[in-house]
Amino acid sequence: MIAALEAVGLSKRYGRRYALRGCDLVIPAGAVVGLVGPNGAGKTTLLHLALGLTTPNAGSVHVLGERPAGASHLARVGFVAQDTPTYAGLSVDDHLHLGRALNPTWDDHLARERIAAVQLDPTQKAERLSGGQRAQLALTLAIAKRPELLILDEPVAGLDPLARRQFAQSLMEIVAEHGVSVILSSHLLADLERLCDYLVILVASRVQLAGPVEELIASHHRLVGPRRDHYDLPAGQELIESSHSPRQSTLIVRSAGPIIDPRWQVEPLGLEDLVLAYLGRTSASGSARSLQEVSQ
Repeated sequence: MIAALEAVGLSKRYGRRYALRGCDLVIPAGAVVGLVGPNGAGKTTLLHLALGLTTPNAGSVHVLGERPAGASHLARVGFVAQDTPTYAGLSVDDHLHLGRALNPTWDDHLARERIAAVQLDPTQKAERLSGGQRAQLALTLAIAKRPELLILDEPVAGLDPLARRQFAQSLMEIVAEHGVSVILSSHLLADLERLCDYLVILVASRVQLAGPVEELIASHHRLVGPRRDHYDLPAGQELIESSHSPRQSTLIVRSAGPIIDPRWQVEPLGLEDLVLAYLGRTSASGSARSLQEVSQ
């Protein structure tokens, strides 16, 4: 099966600063992918490269088996940017007419069905819509072109909890009904936990972790025990994060198999703790490293 996105050595530089560096990544088709990372990590740059809105300085990116360029590529990909752009002076109906004129694969029945489902007034201008309503309109415009891949860059960042939930419900319905692949960039980990089955973590312009959510959670553990200033991790275990109190040491560890060690209490890790452990790594640590001996 052709990957939704495949990057090899992908780098983008602005002046001397790398926005994305040496990115190797394969995102399977059919997945709902959560793309997370701190501000400036390279998330938007990766999405813009995938859309063909900018070009790499090194490496390559293929989306749906082709280089992202030209009208034929844009017809296969739907995009909702962070500010869910709409035209303030145009009505909802005007937006649908514009979408039909610009997209050869436009499904007008689907667009109007969605507008009715989310209770948007076709005659109302975008400037009078709430943030949640504009997000729903932007999502409708993206999905009515019948894309194979839907790219969403922080689409609900400015919405209240109810509007975010409604947007998430709409997205889940779209995935279930149309089988579209999704790449969703977001800082809202609770939303990602509900929506995504694949996770990509970007830190300091590099991919730190990528894979199916269930597999990643199963391979990470929290180890809790009496404080140790020196401790050894056996082969096959990788330290992600450590913290210490006067009496206790806590480690976040990635392991190829079960951890059976009477010195430690082993606890499962949730998605939020997993993401925060990687986001908390300092730039000095770079990409993940296997450590045999660690000192506090």
